[in-house]
Amino acid sequence: MSITVKIGTRGSQLALWQAKQLQSKLIGIDVNSELVIIKTQGDNIQNLSFDKLEGKGFFTKEIEDSLLSGEVDIAVHSLKDLPTSQPEGLVIAGLSERADPRDILLINKKSVDTDRTLDLIAGAKIGTSSLRRKTQILNLVSNIEVKDLRGNVPTRIQKLRDGDYDGIILAAAGVERLDLDVSDLVIKKLHPREFVPAPAQGVIGYQVKESDHALRKEILKLHNTTTALRTNLERKVLQLMEGGCQMPLGVYCEIDNANNYHLFGAYAPSAESPLIRATISSSTHDGLAESMVLKLKNNLN
Repeated sequence: MSITVKIGTRGSQLALWQAKQLQSKLIGIDVNSELVIIKTQGDNIQNLSFDKLEGKGFFTKEIEDSLLSGEVDIAVHSLKDLPTSQPEGLVIAGLSERADPRDILLINKKSVDTDRTLDLIAGAKIGTSSLRRKTQILNLVSNIEVKDLRGNVPTRIQKLRDGDYDGIILAAAGVERLDLDVSDLVIKKLHPREFVPAPAQGVIGYQVKESDHALRKEILKLHNTTTALRTNLERKVLQLMEGGCQMPLGVYCEIDNANNYHLFGAYAPSAESPLIRATISSSTHDGLAESMVLKLKNNLN
């Protein structure tokens, strides 16, 4: 393309990493680009936990508005933050390869007790503002307290080092993408079948105008089809559950060497409700998301 494509992104270190990665990929297909930083509701309001922010898409709406208005040509999102229903006139034109989908628990070394689950001391204060992470960690470990944690990834880790928390839960992909040194902390990588990640965690989505056929054709060259097979299923479960990115729902899909699908779910109707788990395996993806939803909902009764 002869024009310079404008990429809309949040201004956090991780968001900029994602946008610059897209820039690098665009260079590989001879497309020039520049970054346009856009502040979102989630960036502007730091004193509330995510579940208290109004509506869905509080890390994406302002970027989508800029895309619709023509201020930018393509938006870069963490796919787990992107609502399953696209605004009229916008489409997801491509997905990145999937980074490590796991959550990780970082623990202050002074807060370790190797005789307890996940090596957390009794009464440990665990930082996260994700209801999904809250319900799952409380399901796994007894006698801990979960406290809200906001800020970008380096800020959250510094709060742990400062002693505000005994441990914090983050997406492994964010820590790895920023190449952060956390060697002074105890690192627990949580298995995605047991501590089920958010739908599409570790994936970057490229969103454009539906009518921009030329750009859609270029972005399709970057699209990872294997990622799409897995995350389409995960996000379909989220859509059928009628939830947003803050719903206490984890969904994770694996595809084995024989092309069988294995879908893992963990859901709680509220932060205080018992955790419901479900696992389904099938040789086809047809009806798999619907079966997972039925299994999760039937366990509510």
